[in-house]
Amino acid sequence: MMSDGLRERSKARRREAIVRAAYELFADRGFEATTIADIAAAAEVSPRTVTLYFPSKLELAMSEFDSVTDQVRAAVHDREPGLTILDALERWLREEIAEPRGLADLTDRVLELNPQLRAVAEARLTEVIKFGAKILAEEQGSSPDDFGPRMASAAAAAVISEVCYRPQEADIDTAMAFLRAGLATLPSGPAS
Repeated sequence: MMSDGLRERSKARRREAIVRAAYELFADRGFEATTIADIAAAAEVSPRTVTLYFPSKLELAMSEFDSVTDQVRAAVHDREPGLTILDALERWLREEIAEPRGLADLTDRVLELNPQLRAVAEARLTEVIKFGAKILAEEQGSSPDDFGPRMASAAAAAVISEVCYRPQEADIDTAMAFLRAGLATLPSGPAS
């Protein structure tokens, strides 16, 4: 009988194989031209297995983007008391660079070559920026609709994108200094 840990590792490897196969096909053939059957064959699993992990092809295509945003949300939302949002973000970025995402380059290519996926990613990014503005506003005592939290959240999203999708070029010290300096120039508290 398979232990729970072994079962979970096996599921994670299968999931990763499916995502990698899909992303390689999306980059090679395009999102629209790739079928679930194509992905299953490339990942050496059944089409049913693919749909058990990912109910739709779009969900599969956005899985890496969603994974990064979920991790960032958790890092800043679940931070320990006294840790600022930027400190939590910096910690997460440093951990991300220490364990680079294996699909970063491929994800970037998929989004670049498939405008419909890029549009979905941009729409989802808008939601992430709204979340960031909300928690930054809470930390600063201002409204999430104020210019400052929206601007800071958009800048943080750009930094995250650069670090995650171009880790070989990432300079976290410079990125965080940029974010901290920008945030320091913004008025805190409610807008007048």
